Amino acid sequence: MKIMIIRHADPDYEKDSLTPAGWEEAKLLAEQISRLDIKAFYVSPMGRAQDTAGCTLKKMNRTAKTLDWLREFSAEIDRPDRPGTKSICWDWLPQDWTAEPLFLNVDTWTDHPSMIAGDVKKEYQWLCGGLDALLYSHGYERKGRCYRVRQANSDTIALFCHYGSGCAILSHLLNISPILLWHGFVAAPSSVTVVRTEERRKGIAAFRVSSYGDTSHLYVNGREPSVSARFCECFDNAGERHD
Repeated sequence: MKIMIIRHADPDYEKDSLTPAGWEEAKLLAEQISRLDIKAFYVSPMGRAQDTAGCTLKKMNRTAKTLDWLREFSAEIDRPDRPGTKSICWDWLPQDWTAEPLFLNVDTWTDHPSMIAGDVKKEYQWLCGGLDALLYSHGYERKGRCYRVRQANSDTIALFCHYGSGCAILSHLLNISPILLWHGFVAAPSSVTVVRTEERRKGIAAFRVSSYGDTSHLYVNGREPSVSARFCECFDNAGERHD
């Protein structure tokens, strides 16, 4: 099977919707996705994901199921450089997260004191449980680090979600600490990441990324991707964010 993990288009976080540029991105995305054979659509309950999905669903005359666990990964912590101030658990300065060996392992990344205090493991397990229940309904049952093939298929499903939750999904499918994905990869707004099953021995499937953060629907229409989720390329670059 194939999973398309689609990040919402350029966000207006204050309104939990899309910016004018985001609406254009969502429409261009819909043009591309509407050409594909997609068995089922699933969407985060948050407005920016609903609005992004809505452009595709309207064009294809389809509906989507809203799944709460697809919402943005929202667990909060006291970040080391911001004592006393709550912030999302997955935004750390490079010099802080790279100094923590616990963060490099999918089994230990939630054992850091900040993650324990923020009950981050509970949030992660909730997302992973929701993902596995969805995959079970499509023929794949989690067994250890792989999946038992209950019903092999080449179906495509689309998940409209967020940067944080998208990385957490990949983390579970690939058995990689999400810290490495949150800090090592950037999926631009409206980008599409594709993950496919590989069944090299009958009845045992694993997932493998075949494309990450694809924004070709923007480039072919002469548009640059929005920069949400990226930080300044050089410290002194005017207008680019540091935090």
